[in-house]
This record gives sequence, C-alpha cells and structure tokens, in this order.
Amino acid sequence: MEPDLFTAAAEDRQAREPSASPLAVRMRPRTLDEVVGQQHLLRPGSPLRRLVGENGGGPAGPSSVLLWGPPGTGKTTLAYVVSQATDARFVELSAITAGVKEVRAVIDGARRSSGAYGKDTVLFLDEIHRFSKAQQDSLLPAVENRWVTLIAATTENPYFSVISPLLSRSLLLTLEPLTEDDLRGLLRRAVAEERGLGGAVRLPGESEAHLLRLAGGDARRALTALEAGAGAALAKGEDTVSLASLEEAVDRAAVKYDRDGDQHYDVASALIKSIRGSDVDAALHYLARMIEAGEDPRFIARRLMISASEDIGMADPTALQTAVAAAQAVAMIGFPEARIALSQATVALALAPKSNAAYLAIDAALADVRAGLAGPVPPHLRDTHYKGAQQLGHGREYQYPHDLPGGIAAQQYAPDAVHGKRYYEPTRYGAEARYAEVAERVRARLRGDPPRPAGEETGGA
Repeated sequence: MEPDLFTAAAEDRQAREPSASPLAVRMRPRTLDEVVGQQHLLRPGSPLRRLVGENGGGPAGPSSVLLWGPPGTGKTTLAYVVSQATDARFVELSAITAGVKEVRAVIDGARRSSGAYGKDTVLFLDEIHRFSKAQQDSLLPAVENRWVTLIAATTENPYFSVISPLLSRSLLLTLEPLTEDDLRGLLRRAVAEERGLGGAVRLPGESEAHLLRLAGGDARRALTALEAGAGAALAKGEDTVSLASLEEAVDRAAVKYDRDGDQHYDVASALIKSIRGSDVDAALHYLARMIEAGEDPRFIARRLMISASEDIGMADPTALQTAVAAAQAVAMIGFPEARIALSQATVALALAPKSNAAYLAIDAALADVRAGLAGPVPPHLRDTHYKGAQQLGHGREYQYPHDLPGGIAAQQYAPDAVHGKRYYEPTRYGAEARYAEVAERVRARLRGDPPRPAGEETGGA
C-alpha cells in the first residue's frame, strides 16, 4: 500500500471517529486564517497565501518550501492547510522512518495522479535534516519538475542540514515560538469548541498559567497536557481542570511563581544572594525554579552579569566575562539548551572569590560628584588639540608616563577637591589581593615616594 493511502485511511478514520483523535489533531487549523501565530508568514500576498491560491487564480507559489522552527510551532499544520486549500493529495512522510524507496513511491504516485486525474500532490517531509545527502538528492527531480509540491520541516539550521541544491530550489520560511497570548487563545478555543473538549470542562486561571509554563511555546505540548488534565478531571467526576488534576496527569509540579509579582523578585533575589553567599547548591535550586517557571532567560542572564561585577569584581575579573558569555549564549540558542550556559555561569559565580570593592568604589565617587566635589581638571591634564589651548597653559608640565621608568609619573591627576581621596579599597580575596599590592605601590609612586628596589618597579598588574 502506498504511503498516501495510509494517510487517507487515517484521515477517514479520524473523520468518522473524531473523539478518537488526539486533541492536538482535532484542533488542527483548517484554513490559514485559523493558524495560531506566525503572522509574519500569513500576510496578504505572502508565499503561503499564494501557495494556496489566494492570489486570484490557482496556486502560484513555490514548488518547494522549507519550514524551519522549534517543535510545536505549526510546521505540520501549515503543510496540512496547504493541501486542504489546494485540494491536493496530501502525503506525509517522516525522515525518521522513510527512505529513498518510500520517497520514490510517493513521486511515482504523484506522477500517475497528475496524469490520470490532474490532481497535484503535496509531499510533507518531516525532519528532513535526518535524511542523508543521497536521500535528499532523490527529491531533486520531483522538485525541479514540479511533480510534487514539497513542504519539508526541520528543527535544525537548514544551512547545515539541507543540501545546497535543494536549499537553492526552496523557499525558506522561519517559524517563531508561539507567544503566551497565542497559546492562551488556542487553549480557550480547545476547551470551548465542539471539535475540542466541547465545554465539558472549565480551565481556571492558575491551571491555564501552568499549561502555558509547561508548553514553552509548543502548541502540541499545550494541547496534549490540556487533554491529559481534562481526562484526569472527568475520570474523577469533576468538571474543572484543577491544578491538582494537571499535576497528577502530566507528572509535573506547578511552580508557584508569578513573573509579574512577588515571586519573580523574591526568587531572583534569593538566586543572587545565594551566589553572593557562595552557596552553589542553593543558587542552582533558585535557578531551576526560575527556568521551570518559564522565566525569561535574558532576565536571568542580566542578573548574573550584575552579580559578576557587584559581588565578585576584581576578586575574579573573569567572572564578568563568564556571565557575558552566558548571556550571549542565551541570546543565540534559547531554551532548553540555554539552561546549561546559565548553570555554568551560576556555578562559576557562586564558587568565585567575592569582593564588592569595585561596587563601593564607584558609589563613593558618585556620592562626591553629587555633593559638588568636582572642581576643574588640573591644567596639565587638559586637552591641547584645539587652537589656543597652549596659550591657556593646557598640557604644560604634563609628564608622559611611557617615557619614565616603571611607566608612572608622580603628578596630580584628580581635581584639588578630591586629591588624595581613596575610592577603591581592594580586599585580600582571590585575584584582588594582587591588585591590592599593585594599587598601594602605584599610589606611593604617584605621591612621589622613593621607588622600591629593582624588581619591584612594575606599576601594572
């Protein structure tokens, strides 16, 4: 039996027994207007609109489309909608189980169907990145000759996972994770509509919020969890999908965490204070709570960067580099993999030696500036590049440190109002102990104290 006959049989069975189909299948959109999210791909005149013939005539879109996006964002749905809108044969293959033999059978069937019945074929190939180069090569004649309309889906970067000839013959469309508003609307439709749960249960706000956290932008995951929770509630004779029913059905505790309220700030505060207190295990616990609750990973990364400077500073100058690198990784890869970079940064910061000297130093300097302790810049430090500067005495008697032994000139740098003030008071922890010694030597040289014996003249770190 050909693969499309399997698909047709399954669709016929679902049409006769809709309640036997998973909720995610029953709620699958039938038109592009019912598609949740991806509005950047559904504007009037877009390639998908043209593919379904919304340009005033028959289908005039590309013969091959690559859909690239995270799981549950609607790749299969878009392929199905295209096939329904164009009244084409819809054949679905998965690159996990199919091979060249199955692909050729579909292509041969498409050519026969086109010749005998004038009916186009839409071939949806899921997870095309799992096909080898040779298997992907087998698709080229069908795409080139328009024997099929290929819609291929991948969660991997197609520039690395799809062969160049196929990529160049296809239109690449990038799907974005669904927003909470997208998923919220979908869940409410699934509860209310007859093809969904038909109003058999209620979904309270706290249960809806838990489903949104569980979903992580994945519509299929959200609907599957909703169906499991509704089934658990109805089995107990309840008409409300309570938080307890959901936890029981999906085996996932509901994290008490309000991203707009106290929990958001309390848990974030506990994370930073655990890092400051060097309790790596407590820090990881609070990090896990934030991740599990669906906290924005960029918010977590920002807090870690602040901690790296505020609580560690010069005791380990590489801490800020680690935190910034984690933030960059978060921006590039997102969840779930971003959790690893955040964990690495949290561990590094928690176990690093601590110093708030840099934090106290800038605040002390700011306090003096705000109190009016500023004063004019010493004349020998002023800019000399504009006309007339030298006549004003700017730069006169300035000593160029690079021309002097040790690279330090005994001259005044601060304004008179704060001359001799010490803002930076280094600790003796970690790498800052070395910087403390350097700072004392440099300050002595700036005061004009006699230089130390040879071998101790360096002014740098």
